[in-house]
Amino acid sequence: MSRLHFASALLPSGWANDVQVVITAGAIAAVTPGVAPAAGDERHAIALPGLASLHSHAFQRGMAGLAELRGDSTDTFWTWRETMYRFALAMTPDDVAAVATLLYVEMLERGFTRVGEFHYLHHDRDGSHYANLAEMAARIAQAAEASRIGLTLLPSFYAHGSFGGAAPHDGQRRFICSVDQFAALVAASRKAIAALPGANIGIAPHSLRAVAPDELAAIIPLADGGPVHIHAAEQVKEVEDCLAWSGRRPVQWLLDHAPLDQRWCLIHATHTTDEEVSAFAKTGAVAGLCPITEASLGDGIFPAREFLAAGGAFGVGTDSNVLVGVADELRQLEYGQRLKHRQRNVLSSGAGRSTGRALFDHALAGGARALAQQIAGLAPGARADIVTLDAAHPSLAGRAGDAAIDGWIFASGGSAIDCVWAGGSKVVEGGQHKLRQTARERFNAAMRRLVA
Repeated sequence: MSRLHFASALLPSGWANDVQVVITAGAIAAVTPGVAPAAGDERHAIALPGLASLHSHAFQRGMAGLAELRGDSTDTFWTWRETMYRFALAMTPDDVAAVATLLYVEMLERGFTRVGEFHYLHHDRDGSHYANLAEMAARIAQAAEASRIGLTLLPSFYAHGSFGGAAPHDGQRRFICSVDQFAALVAASRKAIAALPGANIGIAPHSLRAVAPDELAAIIPLADGGPVHIHAAEQVKEVEDCLAWSGRRPVQWLLDHAPLDQRWCLIHATHTTDEEVSAFAKTGAVAGLCPITEASLGDGIFPAREFLAAGGAFGVGTDSNVLVGVADELRQLEYGQRLKHRQRNVLSSGAGRSTGRALFDHALAGGARALAQQIAGLAPGARADIVTLDAAHPSLAGRAGDAAIDGWIFASGGSAIDCVWAGGSKVVEGGQHKLRQTARERFNAAMRRLVA
């Protein structure tokens, strides 16, 4: 058992002062506001719950910055994919473990305490299966265990190169499974995370490009009540190709043909009509927004204002992991809306309300729902995932409550985090993860081989 005392803490009921939090077996056992610190309490200034990065492709952290050289034609998401395929085809299991470990260390340093790993790099470099079908999933679990981040593993089903069951191309060979192979992979992945505290599993049909309708229906039961995540409507070309194939846009096709509910998370959903936005919001499915990646890839801007007005729920993810941080994703989300609407404080929940707090609250609740976490926030029974802010940071000095959140998200560059507890373990202190140096050395050694 350990006891923490915070001068102020953001609880599900709102900000409270003089809060004692008792942690037992990795979970919050008790939260008591309005009490003086007791002997033995570890004392801090400002506490927040950790957030989830609900969408991550860990291996892509290794290629961050490697796709910024313009080609002979207009660069788009589709040309970026070719760089991604080349990088993915080069990685060994040890490389994946090294890259994922550094990524998860960085996530924890920047306020993410759980990750939804949308995992599709399954097979060996020639496309053959490893003796352990879940070899790569086991390396993701290894990275989560080393860093102590909470893991929701989302094995991805990928069978085709485009709509209508088109054959995959050779660059996709490490991703491809039949339905039966995927069922075996999911079973092996369950075993890979079985001993990992706080881990859970769902499934991720990659996209309607990669999964035929009969295959989607066949694999949904494999989630066994867990999360179901799918990319949808990220790119205009994807929407056009889906219309040509089915007569429906991707989100509309899912609304018509998939059992969307609170277990589901539609990743990106960037290009949606007003009718789709309204119907999507009513299902209870979460919009998985990845604002930095969506900006990096030129995807477009999700209609977040309209989605929230319709009662929709969203969380944020780091996706390609080109830049990692809670503050970075939330700031980019709001700034995209400001550019789109030419207004300020677009996603604030009302007059006199903090935009940073509104963004944080939505991302906390939506991320927990998308990753099947029953309790969100600093509350008894929740996993003890806690972030403290440095009250002496210039962007927080003299600020309290929502003003501190605004200072962190919009003015600190994300550097205002002091300490982080993940599953009750203090893994970040003074802004640095205890594994930072070791993780960097392993990552750098892998990268020197991969980019040589």
